[in-house]
Amino acid sequence: MATVASTVKIAADAKLLRFALKLDAMGSGANGVVYVVAAALFGEMFGLPAAFLYPAGAFLVAWAAALFFLASRPTVSKVAVGIVMAVNIAWVAASAELLIAGWFPLTGLGTALVIAQAVAVTGFTGLQFAGFRKTA
Repeated sequence: MATVASTVKIAADAKLLRFALKLDAMGSGANGVVYVVAAALFGEMFGLPAAFLYPAGAFLVAWAAALFFLASRPTVSKVAVGIVMAVNIAWVAASAELLIAGWFPLTGLGTALVIAQAVAVTGFTGLQFAGFRKTA
């Protein structure tokens, strides 16, 4: 019985949650691939060092794979979804810190990229939370 309480069964209630996880995976994966493949170009365009973009891109590719895996399971762990939302919130907080602390000499495009990603991740997290609540 405890297992049922900690998972979300495949049902109409879980559709929004699965959609939100897959959307997050697609956005994360696409960014990750671009960061890894075009780190030098992006570094120049956005003021972010390639040495930062390579590991960030690798993380995003792995993150995307984990999100797709989670969304494809017969049951979705509520604990795992909570972790996903916490990591997303940490990403948004780190984005704000990157801007506020001035860690890198961002160009105008770089600042716009960091803000756009934070907004997108906030949206993914909001959808995940709404889907999570529908399944509770």
